[in-house]
Amino acid sequence: MILITGATGQLGTAVINQLLQKLPVSQIAAFVRDETKAVNLIKQGVTIHVGTYDDTQSLDHAMRAMKTVLLIAGTDEENRVRQHQHVIDAAKKARIQRIAYTSRALRDPSTLINRLMEGHFQTEDYIKASGLPYTLFQNSLYMDAIPQFVGGDAVFERGIYLPAGQGRVALALRNEMGEAIANALTSTTQGNVIYQLTGSKSYSFYDIATALTALSGKSVTYTPAVLASFEMQLIERGLAAVVARRITGFITDIANGQEDIIRPDLERLLGRKPTALNEGLNLLYKL
Repeated sequence: MILITGATGQLGTAVINQLLQKLPVSQIAAFVRDETKAVNLIKQGVTIHVGTYDDTQSLDHAMRAMKTVLLIAGTDEENRVRQHQHVIDAAKKARIQRIAYTSRALRDPSTLINRLMEGHFQTEDYIKASGLPYTLFQNSLYMDAIPQFVGGDAVFERGIYLPAGQGRVALALRNEMGEAIANALTSTTQGNVIYQLTGSKSYSFYDIATALTALSGKSVTYTPAVLASFEMQLIERGLAAVVARRITGFITDIANGQEDIIRPDLERLLGRKPTALNEGLNLLYKL
């Protein structure tokens, strides 16, 4: 059986939807925090285990009879390394045959401004030290996050104002990453594997503005913001200073080229080219 943690999240849902097309439902299990959010999974016959990454007993119970575990990164950024370690420890205790983890594809983790990303690589190191066979999925930034970055539909009135400079990102749709992950989990690949799941082309926010202009018929411009003034604007809007610094740190990493990585792994696992920017934005904005 394959156990998917974080199974009611968007990536977990995408992985399970693809697994259901490839495996009998009896071979798929989901680890969830809230059973009420797993109604659709229950209706489809997926085995549900309820618990949290901090509840080691629930993890031990969920691991029984599992062959593969996909650890989807937790959302509690301050505590997730410890929580991930609980999952890995439970997998080792249960003698799982393979553990997989959803990490991040970044050019040089040692020079990151947004230090919260370090948790992904600390988790990777813990997995490697566990001795368990592993598969690591280092994912690029979701194309689905672009509306959040640029301000949703307001982008068509205000344009894009971010301190991302000329930075480029190899954007890919979350659903396609989930599909690729499921394909990898059901393959017969042996040994330890690291996939870098990125789009087949990288894009700047100038490219995103051009695409939105072409799709909407409205003029969308990108203005590279000054970092300090951008952060101050976030604070003036009511964000805590620490949150504002995290956001600007993330965008500064984009400006510094951390997200400009292009690898063929996603295309190979999908068996086709990943969705390009214009088509992806058309889907996301329903233009």
